[in-house]
This record gives sequence, C-alpha cells and structure tokens, in this order.
Amino acid sequence: MRPLPGAPGVAAAAALLLLLLPPRARADEHEHTYQDKEEVVLWMNTVGPYHNRQETYKYFSLPFCVGSKKSISHYHETLGEALQGVELEFSGLDIKFKDDVMPATYCEIDLDKEKRDAFVYAIKNHYWYQMYIDDLPIWGIVGEADENGEDYYLWTYKKLEIGFNGNRIVDVNLTSEGKVKLVPNTKIQMSYSVKWKKSDVKFEDRFDKYLDPSFFQHRIHWFSIFNSFMMVIFLVGLVSMILMRTLRKDYARYSKEEEMDDMDRDLGDEYGWKQVHGDVFRPSSHPLIFSSLVGSGCQIFAVSLIVIIVAMIEDLYTERGSMLSTAIFVYAATSPVNGYFGGSLYARQGGRRWIKQMFIGAFLIPAMVCGTAFFINFIAIYYHASRAIPFGTMVAVCCICFFVILPLNLVGTILGRNLSGQPNFPCRVNAVPRPIPEKKWFMEPAVIVCLGGILPFGSIFIEMYFIFTSFWAYKIYYVYGFMMLVLVILCIVTVCVTIVCTYFLLNAEDYRWQWTSFLSAASTAIYVYMYSFYYYFFKTKMYGLFQTSFYFGYMAVFSTALGIMCGAIGYMGTSAFVRKIYTNVKID
Repeated sequence: MRPLPGAPGVAAAAALLLLLLPPRARADEHEHTYQDKEEVVLWMNTVGPYHNRQETYKYFSLPFCVGSKKSISHYHETLGEALQGVELEFSGLDIKFKDDVMPATYCEIDLDKEKRDAFVYAIKNHYWYQMYIDDLPIWGIVGEADENGEDYYLWTYKKLEIGFNGNRIVDVNLTSEGKVKLVPNTKIQMSYSVKWKKSDVKFEDRFDKYLDPSFFQHRIHWFSIFNSFMMVIFLVGLVSMILMRTLRKDYARYSKEEEMDDMDRDLGDEYGWKQVHGDVFRPSSHPLIFSSLVGSGCQIFAVSLIVIIVAMIEDLYTERGSMLSTAIFVYAATSPVNGYFGGSLYARQGGRRWIKQMFIGAFLIPAMVCGTAFFINFIAIYYHASRAIPFGTMVAVCCICFFVILPLNLVGTILGRNLSGQPNFPCRVNAVPRPIPEKKWFMEPAVIVCLGGILPFGSIFIEMYFIFTSFWAYKIYYVYGFMMLVLVILCIVTVCVTIVCTYFLLNAEDYRWQWTSFLSAASTAIYVYMYSFYYYFFKTKMYGLFQTSFYFGYMAVFSTALGIMCGAIGYMGTSAFVRKIYTNVKID
C-alpha cells in the first residue's frame, strides 16, 4: 500500500504540536507522588528586580554557591516554558520526602570585591528569586540594606517548611534568615533546614494560597461587570429602537415612492441609504489586505473563546507555561477558521490572487508576534536575560508556522472559496461608482472610526486593569468566568456600535462601509494602547530599557490583535445587517 501524499509533513506537524502539550508522567516530580525518604528536587529558577517582573536572569548569574549533591539537568518540557524564560537549575540541596533536615551548611561563598558588588547591585535593585518544589513556586529576597543605605546584608539561611497530605506535597513556605553583612574578602556560609508537617490541604486545592480573591473578586470587579452589562442592555435597546423606528419609516417612504409615477419620483427629494443600493456591495478597496485582516480576526476570536473555555474547565495556572502552550496549540489548530473566512470573503469580492491572500492571512499574526519577539530578543541577549529565546525554540515556532498553520490555512481557504465564495448579494452592483455627496464633518469615515472604539473600550477597561496586573505584576489570573462575560459584552457592544455607525454612513449616501465598520471597531485597540501608557506610568514602578521595551512591545502586539478581532466582529455583524436591510427593499 502506497503512503498517502504529504504523510511526512503530517507526521512532522504532529510531532511539533506534541511539543506544545504537557508531557506524560515520567518521574515522581511529574506524578506528584512520593515514597518516604524519596528525593525531592528543589529547582532554582530565576532572579531579578521586583518591579520588573519580566526582567529575569538565571539564579546562578548571581555568585550564589551550589549544594554538594550531584547536579540534575532540566530541559524545557513545553514550548511555553521556553518562551517564558523558565531556567530551572538544581540547587544541590539534599531533601527527602518526610525527612526533616536540621540547620546545616550546604556551601560557602568566597566573597571577593567583584562578587560583593554583584550582590550589592542586586540588593539595591530589590532583586528576589524564585524556586520550585514539586511545581509549587517559592519566592525569596536576596538581601536588604540598612536604613542609611551604607551597609548591605545577604540572607544566608533558607528555612523550608513543607506540608504533605498522604504521599503528596501540598504546601511549601520559605523563611529567609541569617542576615550577614557583605564585607569583601570574607567567607559566607549558606545554610538550610527542612521541616515536614502534615497538612489538611487537598492536592487539588494546593494552588489556592497563591490566588487573591480579595483582589479579583472585589466589589469593583463585580460592579464593572454589572455596569458593562447595563451598557449592553441600553445599547441593544437603543439600537433596536432607533433602527426599527427609522427603518420602518424608511421602508414606508420607499414604498410610497414606488407608488409615484416617474415624474413625481424625479421631482421628489431622494436621499437615504436606498440610493446607494447599486454600490453598497461594491468590493472594498485593497480586498486582499481586508480579507486577510477579517480572517485573522475571526481566528483570534475563536482562539480567545476556546482558550477561555479551556481555562474555565482546567486550572492552567498550575503548570508552568501551560497557558501559553495551550494558546499556541489552539491558534495552530484553528488556522482553518482564518482560511475559511478570509478566503471566502476574498472570493466574494472578486479576488483572483487567492494564494497570495492565503499566505498573507496565514502569516499576518505570526509575523507580527515573531517580529516583535525578535526585536526584544536582541535586547534580552544583550542583558543576558533568561527571557532570551533559544535558537531551537525559534526553529520550532517557524516549523509550526510552515508545517501546521500554513497547510491548515490552505484547507480552510479551499473550503471557504468553494462553500461560500460565490457573490450572492441582494442588489446588483453598478458598473460606474456613484459619486459620494458632501456631508457634515462628523459623518466623515475618519471621525466615525475615531469615535467607534470609545464604547467598546469603556465596556472592557476595568477588566484590562485586572488582566494587566496579572501579567505585569505578581497576581495569578483565575476568574475566567469574568473574562468570558467581558468577551461576550465586548462582542455585543462592538456589533451594536458598528451597525449604528454604518447606518448613519449609508444614510449620508456614503457606501464605503466595509473599511469603516472594520476600523471603527478596531479603533478600540488605540484606546487600549493609550490606557497601557497610563498603567505603566501610574500603576507600576517598572524601569530600564529591557522592561520598558518588553512592556510596550508586547502591549502593542496585544492591542493590535485585540483591534483585529474587534474589527472582524464589527464587520461580520455589520455585513449581516447591511445584507438584511437591502434584502427587504424593492429595487428596480
């Protein structure tokens, strides 16, 4: 039997996607079960300034010493771990399950001037480090200065208290003690102790201590959701009332005009959206770019919806890098959505270069994300930061783009062109475009675009604060039910606003509604990016080139992706509205 054509490519794609998924259990640390006296690994992750969460370095980039126990190597188990700068290194500490360790010295630092300067710099910049035991994160501070800022002290004693329930670890606490003054040309002894205690915490609930219900479930959060929900009711009611009453009058006026003879109709004052019926379904300018943006926006919406649902079902925050791995996997798997909507829209608009459109649609978002990451990666390499993406990870991402996203996008494009690529507009398009009459300044597309994003942004900006705080500060976002509600509210508000904007534009006999509906919804991204400036300067204490470029670079990516998604949602809703109103009008 001959192998199927393209089988090697499919196998490669499957292997690459497996990189994104969490690995199967292969050791006690992964099964999270231990026998008495069995080894428990303490991993040292990263160290960095407290106020710059993303500026992290390898733990042993500071001149800490390593314990005497034989080293164990660690590799990036998922693509998400590698992209997020997880750099686990073995601490060298001898820890065994349920086996207490009395205070003991595990290594000694020979403190010369260079090492002292490194520690002083870290203490001045409020460096703290992160460790892991059985996937539970632990944080500790490097040291502290005295009140005058003249003398600096290093914490040298790690006091670990580990809670267990049966044969599982459910709780870890670190207390830093043993404050020692940093004096050049001295020896500093590093010590540790381990105390095991029985705990009633269930294994499934062991991450609850890291969550912050008082922050995420604050009354302000509930009030913002209620406020946005009331905005939706008001908007939907307003849109329904205005459009139903106005459209009813329009239909009555147009029906009355049908009963007039030709002389009366010629002398009559003709105006309104019916007059542009011969141009309203004219292809948009730059249909290749437009259809690619709409397709990408539909894919981003599908990814957002699926990832939020998965996060509501599974606690993705309990595994390192699992949220990012899930998002990449879902994005690759939903590539046919991009191809279907982008390809079908391009075909309906009479596009001929469908292969070029498919390539642009497939690589639009990956190119934007990878381009930003590539630029920031140079700065990370210069800083020797752990956020520097390894070359192998870059190759893996490129392979996913070429061997997974592109073929699936091709499948979606072919399906879209064949299933819904035929233009079936309710009105015939005139051969000669109708001249667009003069109108008031506030009815110009540019003004509508600028104002269109205000209400959608108003419905989500409180949630933006919670999302920003969880990403840029030390909070774990877990209220994905709120996020789902906000996504639904955003979709409804965006569609309502773009429909109203498009109605007024068409009533002014301007038929350039495709780009206007897309951009008026996409302008939400401008307000989100402007809000990110406010958040940076007034809600954080970030500093330095690396953290600033990281913040504004990835906020630009986030805002652009949000804008493309909102634009696609606005266009799809408006397109259905335009098709509906012109279907119900008699056209000569």
